[in-house]
Amino acid sequence: MSKFKKGGKSELPAISTASLPDIVFMLLFFFMVATVMRDSSLMIENRLPSADQVEKLKKDRTTFIYAGKPSQSFKKFGDEPRIQINDAFVGIDDIQPAIYEAINDMNDDLKSKIVVGLKVDKETNAGLVSDIKQELREANALKVMYITNTKTEQ
Repeated sequence: MSKFKKGGKSELPAISTASLPDIVFMLLFFFMVATVMRDSSLMIENRLPSADQVEKLKKDRTTFIYAGKPSQSFKKFGDEPRIQINDAFVGIDDIQPAIYEAINDMNDDLKSKIVVGLKVDKETNAGLVSDIKQELREANALKVMYITNTKTEQ
């Protein structure tokens, strides 16, 4: 006489999905915090010159101006060096309004401390850089920094 019954196949209980929404929201929150959004897409070739004495600055009061030849996907704009601010090619005359717009978008306490970062390709001629600097002077954006690579990043 046996007290235990050898029964047939017993089924496994169903997997509980009660914690699944918590896991999904936790992953969503992680990726929202860890992801960095790009400000603008480069439309020019940008091989920066190298320097041995560089300093890193905060980007909260900085606006960037890019200069160089159009990249392969934008060759329809020609082979001459172009100026890019945000996601658009601009002319020399469009620099001042773009700087004024960048100043207006800043916090009130940072408006007088705007710094313009020039990311200029090392093959770009100095005349274009001089024209950009002249427009910045007329817009009263006198704090200019040149973005470079360190010597080891060549």
